[in-house]
Amino acid sequence: MKVIEARFVTSAADAGGIPADGVPHVALVGRSNVGKSTLINALARAGLARTSAAPGKTRLANLYRLTLDGGPGGPGAWSLCLADLPGYGYARGGQASVAELARVSDGYFGGALAGGTHRLAIVLHLVDARHPDLPADADAAAWLGTLGVERVLVATKVDKLSRSERASHLGTLERKLGMAALPISAPRGEGLDDLWRLIAKLSRQP
Repeated sequence: MKVIEARFVTSAADAGGIPADGVPHVALVGRSNVGKSTLINALARAGLARTSAAPGKTRLANLYRLTLDGGPGGPGAWSLCLADLPGYGYARGGQASVAELARVSDGYFGGALAGGTHRLAIVLHLVDARHPDLPADADAAAWLGTLGVERVLVATKVDKLSRSERASHLGTLERKLGMAALPISAPRGEGLDDLWRLIAKLSRQP
């Protein structure tokens, strides 16, 4: 998969701020500080998204458009949008911020599922492989399961685990969240080719 161009598009507070350009969306969902921005940069092969050690920084739906060549369907340029949604499990500013982040996510998914502003091709549910049994991740997985959309469970930061820890934690994630997780290490590039194949299969226009 060759990335021809990668660029920031906009930050949207609701579905009305999302361009209705027909480009399929890949939405990234996960706890704050799970590594969404790092994964976006690894997929884009560019420093598009700001990363921060402080959780709760993403307050809007940040959209990045990638133009690509290759993947299922043969050669030829095609595009997708990576949508970085606000992290759950932490919000700066107390309950008011929690409500704000929920409103942004609900607006994004509502706009997609209602057949409105954008077409949601796949949801990447990112979880930290070091913490496989967090209630917030289980709650998010259950909620995503009600949407009826294609989704992939992505276990980030697997490079921080020993071999035995990795096997144990991935097994726990599958039991707790109801599906096998794709292990990813964005800094090392591990799992990115497999993830790109899944994204291309589900996103590329016929």
